[in-house]
Amino acid sequence: MQQTKHHHHLLTKTLLKNTTNPNLAWQLFHHSLTTAPSPPFHSIPTITRILITSHMLPQIETLHLRLLALTDTHPPIIPHLYHLVHSLAKSKLIKLAYNQFRSIRAAIKGSKPDMYLYNVLLEGSVREGDQGMVSWLYSDMVGAGVSPETYTYNVLIRGLCASGRVEDARKVLDKMSERRCRPNEFSFGILVKGYCRVGLAEKGLEVLGRMREFGVRPNEVVYNTLVSRLCKDGRVGEAERLVERMREDGLAPNVVTFNARIAGLCSEGKMMEAERIFRDMNMDREMGLPRPNGVTYNILLQGFCKLGMLDEACSLVETMKGKEGLMNLESYNIWLTSLVGKGMLAEGHEVLREMADKGIEPDIYSYNIIINGLCKNAMLSDARDVLRLMDNRGVRPDTITYSTLLHGYCSRGKVAEANCLLGKMINGSCFPNSYTCNILLDSLFKGGKTQEAEKLLQEMKERGYEMDTVTSNIVIDGLCQNGQLDEAIEVADGMWSHGMAALGGLDKTASPAEDKENAKRSLPDLVTYSIIVKALCKAGKLEEAKQKFAEMLGKNIYPDSVIYNAFIHGYSKLGKVSSAFRVLKDMEKRGCEKTLLNYNAIIMGLASKSQIFEINGILEEMRGQGVFPNVYTYNKLIKCFCEAGEANHALSLLDEMIENGTSPNTNTFEMLIRAFCGEGEFRVAQEVFVKAQAVCGHKEAIYSVMFNELLQGGELIAAEELFREALEKSLYIGNFNYKDLIDGLCKDEKADEARDALKKLISKGYSFDPAALLPVIDSLDKTGSKKEADELDEKISEMLLEDKITNSICWNKRAKGAETGWENLLRRDDGSMLALQTLRQHISFDTPKKENQ
Repeated sequence: MQQTKHHHHLLTKTLLKNTTNPNLAWQLFHHSLTTAPSPPFHSIPTITRILITSHMLPQIETLHLRLLALTDTHPPIIPHLYHLVHSLAKSKLIKLAYNQFRSIRAAIKGSKPDMYLYNVLLEGSVREGDQGMVSWLYSDMVGAGVSPETYTYNVLIRGLCASGRVEDARKVLDKMSERRCRPNEFSFGILVKGYCRVGLAEKGLEVLGRMREFGVRPNEVVYNTLVSRLCKDGRVGEAERLVERMREDGLAPNVVTFNARIAGLCSEGKMMEAERIFRDMNMDREMGLPRPNGVTYNILLQGFCKLGMLDEACSLVETMKGKEGLMNLESYNIWLTSLVGKGMLAEGHEVLREMADKGIEPDIYSYNIIINGLCKNAMLSDARDVLRLMDNRGVRPDTITYSTLLHGYCSRGKVAEANCLLGKMINGSCFPNSYTCNILLDSLFKGGKTQEAEKLLQEMKERGYEMDTVTSNIVIDGLCQNGQLDEAIEVADGMWSHGMAALGGLDKTASPAEDKENAKRSLPDLVTYSIIVKALCKAGKLEEAKQKFAEMLGKNIYPDSVIYNAFIHGYSKLGKVSSAFRVLKDMEKRGCEKTLLNYNAIIMGLASKSQIFEINGILEEMRGQGVFPNVYTYNKLIKCFCEAGEANHALSLLDEMIENGTSPNTNTFEMLIRAFCGEGEFRVAQEVFVKAQAVCGHKEAIYSVMFNELLQGGELIAAEELFREALEKSLYIGNFNYKDLIDGLCKDEKADEARDALKKLISKGYSFDPAALLPVIDSLDKTGSKKEADELDEKISEMLLEDKITNSICWNKRAKGAETGWENLLRRDDGSMLALQTLRQHISFDTPKKENQ
């Protein structure tokens, strides 16, 4: 006996010395196990630890079977078997542990594992997400007569909540008291978190109320979980009341509580309130408020950035930079996203450089932000430079990186470059997925490159990419956009029976089984029918569209506001407003919420027929439904009222726009200015013009409309003043009827003013039509100002030699069939010799000289 103990002790020491050589350790133990008169009990924990650490799973299984075979002759070995299971479970080898446990329970009747082992196994099974394992272990535990404790039930509740079975978790909590097991604060906390995770804050609040029934005091975690959920749901007021209740329970809100409150306020756009709480956290130490941490700063920064409050965001970033450790990678990525989103790419580049200087290595997300911004601004060569920089920095591009670049190239028709990039992507072991290919496919169709799109579809099939309804919809939409409506309908019809094979030429060799599988994966959906119906309505084929709509309902696919809008727009475009109204009524019957797009389409139809009374009725309905007009709606209405001679009514809509926070555009003001000037109400038109400047700034479109309308209405002096103002602001004047102004001033015996206007044009560097000079020169000649006329003539000659005179202002295109200033000059014969002089200079300037022979 003494000799056996000595042998076992020596074996344990030998095993410990060979932990770095696990194979030898196993051979030594296995030899002892099979040859020694009694099993080496004391060495089992050591060899178990060595085998698990070395992940020698086959040897672990052999050990289990060897020990299990010895249980009949050596019962003391049973605890070692359970210890092996326990060690496996703690090492996260839960499935192996579970299988060995079940084999022990089946082989050894009457053995009773302890509650601690059941808890470890249950916890591992919950972490694995295997509800079958959890259910069997719990049943075996009860069957073995082991009473679950509170910790056991908490594990079960956590597992059910993690799998989304929150109501089942609640039932487990209710059964605890039946089994004389008292739930604790963690039991309720887990359940509250489960409800909040699935968005059921009300249920979570109910659980909070029940805690008092059990005499359990809620802790900070329970309150913080509920506050966070309420804030995410936009129920900030309720969250604030819950914080007060938390204080009443003697719990001080911590930084997590305050972060949840600030995040909720930011998501609702209440940045002033969020900033107030943030300031209190920084300054009000007497109230015992927690200090903001890095998460607090990032939440506030994200809030500013999302609302476009760049000045406030910039100020916060500077504050964060002044406090060590606050500007981390997440902070920089938030700031980078905002700058690039606003098109501030140079500033974004500076942020990357600053990160490098501070030793904060940009991650793949940082680089993807920059690449996305560059691609959106058509700076593809710069985006490729960033890709090279990533290679140099050892950051591997991911699918998002390549997808962004591919979309950038394809959207600009650079298919060859896209294919080259696709090759680089594959060579870099970053294989494109279906999403990448769908982006590429969509871009090709939008660029009208249908042949390249069909080729890509074939390659997707050959490479085995999964093509689903999304792919089919891209193809159908692409065909519709490229005028191939019949082919699109054929594909959509074929999807019901052939799936992706309906695309044609892709799967001609598919077996019936493959064909069936394709059909399951690529059935038409609401988007499919929306594309087809919209295309048919756009083509004026309303009856065919109605047939597709009926087919869709027959397939139990229910319409949304988008598909209804296609019909409303189609009928309105054809002037069938009563039919459009019937569609709107059908929407109501089916419980489909009417949107602004639907109302805009109806208004378009009513406006085309000048049905003012009906338009007012629609406006009242919109207000009643809480649907507010946008700038498109208002412009349609303003146009309609202006054309009906109700300019004052149209003006009241402008005031309503501004009050409602809808920004009018230049088109809004142009229509009103034309309407009031047309009615001779120049004073009101001037007031509208002033408003336009305040809202839109000094836009050429507004100035040119006001100028031309004043001129047409005979308001010559006002037009001249406005023209001078436009020149002072260096506005483009190609749309100004400035020649009529010059002519009008000369006819009104205001040649000096006309001459001054021309001099202003010349001094500001404008190019203009020489015909504008003729009335001025004529007037000067008639008044005997020969010297001034000649000076102006010389000035024209100088400008001609400097190539500053054109037949039109700047980039204005010449109207077809219109007579140019040169042609006008050549037709004149007034004795001034100007036409002949100018023609001679023009010919000598434009005709190449012959080389000396």
